[in-house]
This record gives sequence, structure tokens and C-alpha cells, in this order.
Amino acid sequence: MTGATSSLHTLLRSIRPPFLLLTLVCIFLGYSAAVQAVTNIDYLQLWVVIVAGTAAHICVNALNEYLDFRSGLDAYTIKTPFSGGSGALVENPRAAPAVFYVAVAALSSLAFSGIYLCYRHGLQLLPLGLLGILIILSYTPWLNRQPLLCLVAPGIAFGPLMVVGTYVVLTGVYAGLPMYLSLVPFFLVNNLLLLNQVPDITADQRVGRRHVPIAYGVKTALRIYGLFAAASCMLIIAGTITGILTIFALLSLLPMLAAAAAFSGTAKHATAADKLTPYLALNVLATLLTPALLGLAVILDVP
Repeated sequence: MTGATSSLHTLLRSIRPPFLLLTLVCIFLGYSAAVQAVTNIDYLQLWVVIVAGTAAHICVNALNEYLDFRSGLDAYTIKTPFSGGSGALVENPRAAPAVFYVAVAALSSLAFSGIYLCYRHGLQLLPLGLLGILIILSYTPWLNRQPLLCLVAPGIAFGPLMVVGTYVVLTGVYAGLPMYLSLVPFFLVNNLLLLNQVPDITADQRVGRRHVPIAYGVKTALRIYGLFAAASCMLIIAGTITGILTIFALLSLLPMLAAAAAFSGTAKHATAADKLTPYLALNVLATLLTPALLGLAVILDVP
């Protein structure tokens, strides 16, 4: 493999392309709410939202890879497909500046997209954009040392910011439905990162991180996981009972069976990182499929 090819391969691994599907799912949920509210969707604006959301996700992934490599954390973590980083920079340290430049380019793309959207739709989008950038820039160097903020920051970014932000761009207003829907990915994405932190406890402690599994222990982390998973289910059930959602929304509860299995398996193998991969995969499955099916249910309710 040539130097250029090797660096490109490292860059691709560092931005974690399979993980970017989460951004599309959350944007889809906001889009589904907008379809209920307006008859004509401006798909050019939707594409700008997709560019902004994807750029934000690429930036946080690349920046996290770069900073974890610089801190030495990547050398300590036990790699799984879902935790511990990609390990790309450990294998090819010379690509570190390129990964940093990718993060800067993605952040610039996000900023330009945000400025355009604010120009088109007003300053009502500005608080969402600024909070998103703050989370991106502070997550690895600071939020990971604040247990409770680290717990909820991912869910805020992918839930309220992406779902509600998409809706506001497509409709021009804030509304109750997208805010309600955004709470489902809020809880699920928090759980996604929470479970992925379990295999990294020892390595994270060495570089000063202090997330929930470190600060309060794995048992407490799993209790929180169970509460958040239950909250996601109760939101869907309550929405169906009150008429906010239709009966089709109950289908989005099916992937939560995977979350239950992830909870059980992680509780059983919490101290054996090499056995956690199947349960981390189930957690990802629940996080992606539940909001995707929920969004589909909302679209099916459109007259």
C-alpha cells in the first residue's frame, strides 16, 4: 500500500463511515414530523441539513480520533467494532495531521451550512447550531471529565438538535411533535455511548476521563441504561395512547428487544471486554431501528 493510499485508508477509518448512519436516521425522524406539518418539502434545504449533520458527525469522530491518539488513549484501549476508537492512527501515526485537517474541514462545512440556513430561515436556528458546535469541540477534551454532562451530551446532539433542527428548517417553526419525537433518540443515543464506555473504563481512567461507568460504577451505569431504555419505550406507548402517535408507532418497540438483550449481556460480561461485542452490536441495532421505524410510522399517518 502506497503512502497516499495508506493515508486515505486511515482518514476513512478515522471518520467511522458506518457510524454516520445514525445522523441520517435522526434527520429522517425530523423529516417525518415535517411531512405531517407541510405539504411541500424543500428537498434542497433537506440536503443542506444532511450535509450539516454529516459534517458535524465527521468532525466529532475525526477530532475524537486525533485527540485520543495525541493523549495516548488509543494505545491503551481494547478495540471492538463499536468502542476503543478505530486504531487507525496507532497503525499510521503520520496521518495524524491529515485527520486533524479533516476535522477542521468538516467543522468549516458545518459552519458554512449553518450560516446559510440561518440566512434562509432566521436566527431561530442559531441557538441549536451554537450548542451543537460547543458539544463537538468540548466533548473529548472536557465533557468526558464531567459524568452527567458526558451522559446527556450525545443524546442532546442527535435528539433535540438534529430532529428539531431538521423540522425547523423544513417548516420554519418550532412545534411539539418533533420535540416529543426527539426524546426517543435522546435516550437511545445516550445509551449507545454509555454502553460503549464500559469496555474502555481502564484505558479512559489512565488519561483522566471520568464518565458515568468510571465515576459511579458499571452497576449504576446499567441502571441508568435500563431507565433510559424504559423511558424511550414509555414515550412511544404514551404517544400512542394519547393520540400523538398512531398504532403503527408500536412497531418501533420491536428493536428495543435488542436493547434488553444488550442490557442483560453487558451485565453478565461487564468485566470481559472481549465478550461484549455482540451486545454492543445489539445496542447499535436498537438505536438505529427504533427511531427509523418511529419516523416511518409518523409518515404513514400523513393523510
